[in-house]
This record gives sequence, C-alpha cells and structure tokens, in this order.
Amino acid sequence: MELNYSGRNITVSDRFREYVDEKITKVDQLASKVQRIDVKVVQETHARNQSTALSVELTVVSKGPAIRAEARGADKFAAFDIAFAKLLERLRKARDKKKVHRGNHAPIAVHEATSSLPVVQSGKSLVEETLEAQATAEAQANEKEAEYSPVVIRRKVFPAEVMSVDDAVDRMELVGHPFYLFIDEASGAHSVVYGRTQYQYGVITLDPSLSESDELPTEIRGYRDKALATEG
Repeated sequence: MELNYSGRNITVSDRFREYVDEKITKVDQLASKVQRIDVKVVQETHARNQSTALSVELTVVSKGPAIRAEARGADKFAAFDIAFAKLLERLRKARDKKKVHRGNHAPIAVHEATSSLPVVQSGKSLVEETLEAQATAEAQANEKEAEYSPVVIRRKVFPAEVMSVDDAVDRMELVGHPFYLFIDEASGAHSVVYGRTQYQYGVITLDPSLSESDELPTEIRGYRDKALATEG
C-alpha cells in the first residue's frame, strides 16, 4: 500500500508522517486491494478562525470507487484524527455493503428501516425544496468566502458516470458529500442525489421537456427495492 503526502502552505513534517504511518495500518483491516492512500494537508493563510485553519484530507484509492474523508482542526494531528475516524466509518459501511451483495443477508429497504419513525410532512414541493437547498448552500458559500471577495465562483469538472440511484447514494456516503451528481442509468438523465434526513434521501432529475407549470411526478421507493410508488 502506497502512501502519498502533499501539503499546501505547510510543510509535512517527519513526525506527522510517522504518526500517520502508525495509524493508517488499520485501513488494511477494513479494505482489500488498496492501491494507495493520499494524505493532503492544507493551511488556510487568511482564515478567520485559527482553530479550523488547518485541514487534512484522506483518500483511499482502490479498484472500486475512491473513499474520502476530510476534517479541520487547530493542528494537523487533531485534524487527522477526526478525518481518520470518518474514513474508518466509511470503510466499515463499504465492507458491510459488500457482505450484503455477496448474499450474507438481505438488505433492509429504507421504508422498512424507518417505518417506526415519526414522519414530518414538510408540505413543500420538490421544486421548493430544491430552491431552499440552493439558497442555503449559496448563503453558506458566501459566508465562507466573504474574507476573500464579495462574489467567488469555483468550478470543478468531473467525468460523467452512469449508475443507478442506489449506487449514487453509496458513492455519496463514501466520499462524505451532502450530494452526488450522476447520470441515471434508468432514464439517461442528469441527476443529483442528496441527503434529506437520517435514512432518507432525495433525487433531483433534470428534464428539459418539463416546465414549471407542469405537474411534477414523484417516485418513492426503498433502498435496493425495485417496487415503485408514483405520486403526481
């Protein structure tokens, strides 16, 4: 297993490398066929809060999808410990999902796992939820970037991957992001999956043939469950 270190605005010391080398061996207990692990340390030179000015990002690269975790702290050791705990949890989830796919036990659908939980009806349409989520994300981004410029737009380009909604949910959990962009293999449409509440996810699909005045259909189903219930 190869370990790659990189630092931005900071020097990765030998002491930190030794600390990581000692702990990172736990990855082998949870993941197989790991090709390399990337350890990236970033020091924000203009951060307002020095207690979160330093971040550590860990990425496990193997034959499957990359698994990533990131955390901030007052120093690189504290940030690494938090990020490493997140990484181990995501590796455990990935290992457990492989056991399910190999037939050790059947997966439980999301609607079954949450059937005993109280359901809060928001009364909002999918479009309203999307606009509200976008407004919240924009407000958070503006707050973080306020010390640099009034308006900052960052673009990242990733390869478009075709996959199922369930696989997109898995990828989102593995990288620890609040959403995941993909091309839905069932419809061929560009879509995004996002976390709503615990054990509940939402999917937004773009359809150029629809307009705001059209009745927007909603599909509800369980995780890895082919049975669909259609509303609208």
